[in-house]
Amino acid sequence: MPSLFTPVTLRSLTIPNRIWMAAMCQYSAEPEGETTGAPTDWHFAHLAARASGGTGLIVTEATAVSPEGRISPYDLGIWNDAQVTAFQRVTAFLKSQGTVPAIQLGHAGRKASTERTWVDGGRPIAPDEPYGWTPLAPSAIPFGPASTTPEELTAERIRAIVQEFADAARRALQAGFEVAELHGAHGYLIHQFLSPHSNHRTDAYGGSFEGRTRFALEVVDAVRAVWPEESPLFFRVSATDWLTENPEDDRDGWTADDTVRFAKELHARGVDLMDVSTGGIAPGAKIVTGPHYQVPFAERVRNEAGMPAATVGMITDPAQAQQVITAGQADAVLLGRELLRDPFWARRAAKELGGQVGTPVQYHRA
Repeated sequence: MPSLFTPVTLRSLTIPNRIWMAAMCQYSAEPEGETTGAPTDWHFAHLAARASGGTGLIVTEATAVSPEGRISPYDLGIWNDAQVTAFQRVTAFLKSQGTVPAIQLGHAGRKASTERTWVDGGRPIAPDEPYGWTPLAPSAIPFGPASTTPEELTAERIRAIVQEFADAARRALQAGFEVAELHGAHGYLIHQFLSPHSNHRTDAYGGSFEGRTRFALEVVDAVRAVWPEESPLFFRVSATDWLTENPEDDRDGWTADDTVRFAKELHARGVDLMDVSTGGIAPGAKIVTGPHYQVPFAERVRNEAGMPAATVGMITDPAQAQQVITAGQADAVLLGRELLRDPFWARRAAKELGGQVGTPVQYHRA
């Protein structure tokens, strides 16, 4: 069996293959009313199709731990019981197809209160506009020139957000999720604390590496305390901020060396896998893209920190994905846009490489 199609076990959970779906916002939840932030028929159909296609694990889009933690008013959330009930329908179907349901818990921080990506390019929504609010951040530094200046978080409010992550994890468990992933990447709140580019604090939550990682580690500890011992916890990281052409010389931001050091701490605190991406902290960062461009960062986490890692980004071909796993560069491959283009990518990959994935009985004649 090609390694891409072999199971992987983390704690007491066995994931049937190494083809996973990355979190991708759909901006399709209701922005107000009793069903605000709850998954709709669109979310069900979107996620169910990829489960029917043989994907081993599916991560929901960034799901906010509070209303002001949403990227847009149209994001999913898990801060109330109505959202929990709506998610139960989704997780039950994913499990029925042999797919592991995972939830990405996040807070947008200074990148909150924006339009949908297809409306004015996802522009910021001002606090005095309909559905707008004032974003929160470690420091009162806007993301870009057109962005609202965020409110700098007090230590008390930071502690409250840590609790919101823990409460969201409890609800995620009630909703039927088997994996929780903390979103510490792409310039959102946890990442904003990690990076010296966005964190100019001088208190216990800023300055040194220890200070800038404090919030993230407090969130990990709070979530791990309520998440079952037998269930895996993931952490998504931006392994470099790409603030210079050489990511190893990322002096004004978070670096690949920082990521390896941080991964060791996360693993010691009960994080089971690092979902390795890059970028997102600064709109002017020079990101050098191409096939496999983020794989070396996952490989460093896996081999230098001794922590399971998944990779993502411009992996489109089954042979490409198989190569990553066989070479020991990552333990799993997360697909994003390619699964939007082809929900049955896993089945096609199995056919091309001689592997096997779960197939609904209704499709056995195909």
